[in-house]
Amino acid sequence: MIFITQLIYIKEGQEAIFHQFEEIAIPAILKYNGQLLLRVRPDEKSIIEKNMEQPYEIHLVEFATEEDFENFKLDEERKKFLHLKEQSIKSAILIKGAKL
Repeated sequence: MIFITQLIYIKEGQEAIFHQFEEIAIPAILKYNGQLLLRVRPDEKSIIEKNMEQPYEIHLVEFATEEDFENFKLDEERKKFLHLKEQSIKSAILIKGAKL
């Protein structure tokens, strides 16, 4: 198993476009032996300490293998909507990990 954590930063005013992309991308995870484990939209009250910009959303996704994750990224249906991602996401931090 591999775990992908993503901190997602949205361009101001592009939240609806981001949600359109997520409606395509999130269901595609299942096609590639993956599962969205956690999707969080943090607010100021939920943050105890920070030394970086607060992300719009945090995703934790699990894939059976690295190959499954790579195949997800190459999904043809998802790729048709990457323009929505590019239009709405200012930046993202992707962290790969394994369960200890």
